[in-house]
Amino acid sequence: MPHDPTMDIPRVPPNRTRRRLIVGGVAAAALVLVSVGLARLEPAAPEVERATLYIDAVSRGPFVREVRGNGSLVPEDIRWIPAITDGRVERIVILPGAIVEPDTVLLELTNPELEARTREAELALEAAEADLAALRAALASALLDLEAQSAAVRATFLQSGLEAKSRRQLADEGLISHIEAEIAELRLEEATTRQQLEERRLASAEAANTARLAAQEARVAQLREVAQLRQRELAALRVRAGVAGVLQVVAVQPGQQVSPGTNLARVADPSRLKAELRVPETQARDVAIGLPAKVDTRNGVVPGRVIRIDPAVVNGTVLVDVALAGELPRGARPDLSVDGTIVIDEVDDALTVGRPAFGQPDSRITLFKLSPDGGSATRVPVRLGRGSVHRIEVLEGLSEGDRVILSDMSTWDAVDRVRLE
Repeated sequence: MPHDPTMDIPRVPPNRTRRRLIVGGVAAAALVLVSVGLARLEPAAPEVERATLYIDAVSRGPFVREVRGNGSLVPEDIRWIPAITDGRVERIVILPGAIVEPDTVLLELTNPELEARTREAELALEAAEADLAALRAALASALLDLEAQSAAVRATFLQSGLEAKSRRQLADEGLISHIEAEIAELRLEEATTRQQLEERRLASAEAANTARLAAQEARVAQLREVAQLRQRELAALRVRAGVAGVLQVVAVQPGQQVSPGTNLARVADPSRLKAELRVPETQARDVAIGLPAKVDTRNGVVPGRVIRIDPAVVNGTVLVDVALAGELPRGARPDLSVDGTIVIDEVDDALTVGRPAFGQPDSRITLFKLSPDGGSATRVPVRLGRGSVHRIEVLEGLSEGDRVILSDMSTWDAVDRVRLE
């Protein structure tokens, strides 16, 4: 019987083949499931070093709303000393920082033309005064002549009156004729008229003299005013402080030419200072005149009160003036840098947390809230309310006792969870 080669190939049992197929299918399905699971896994949360973070807990209790601004101390009484006339700075007598009195000479100016005009005005005044004296003497002499003539006319008038009276009596007694009596009466009438005219001429002369003297006196007064003005301008070349205080600034240099109105120096009273604070415009909206404040001079804290709010915004800040109510600490002087805190209001009960890096009042932000064990932090939305210098009100998103990260976490904007080392 011939040999069949197929008889030498071992045969695999059917159940073993089925088992291999099942195992392969299960392995393939497991591989697919593992691949899908790995694809769906989120990346591992990044790690953040805890020591670099500022963490605070949400608390409930009284909430004092404050705003802060930095600035400097400035005098309440400041006086700029202007130039009265043209001049050239000859010499600076006092340097800034010196204590001055009202009569202290700060600097000296020169103006040869002003000196010449002053001398001309003085000579013109002297000439006018001499003319007035001469006119007064001449008018007095002329008036004496008129008064002498008036006295003579009056004497003639009185004599004519007596003569007319006596002549009338003699004529009545028949001792003389009535014609002679009538002639005497005519002479009395003439003397009366001359007397009246002389009195009117004397009064007119006195009025004319008064007018001429008044005109000359007015001219003298005018020239005196001009001379005094020139003298004041000349005296103003020696620039004086005008008030007691401290010389803060000398705004000119020797040899400099100045014109009227140029500010030459500044004097301030160092005993009366106020604080000028620069408050961020986002916080200045709640500041009002009369609010209490505290000013830190770095050598002591002085209470104060808001007295003025500048209506303009400069470089994102509003200028607020604070009057100081307490005694100034030693070392307080104009232009000293200070920090000020203004108390807006006080809330008896509020849920607050430390102010986040980018948290603004009445805004919505996200913060990383720590897990109970503190090992991780998850991003949560938070609605903020009223703000203060260091704390801010929490309206939604957090509860009392929650701990949140207040540091700048912008590096982790792409993740919602971080692990803390």
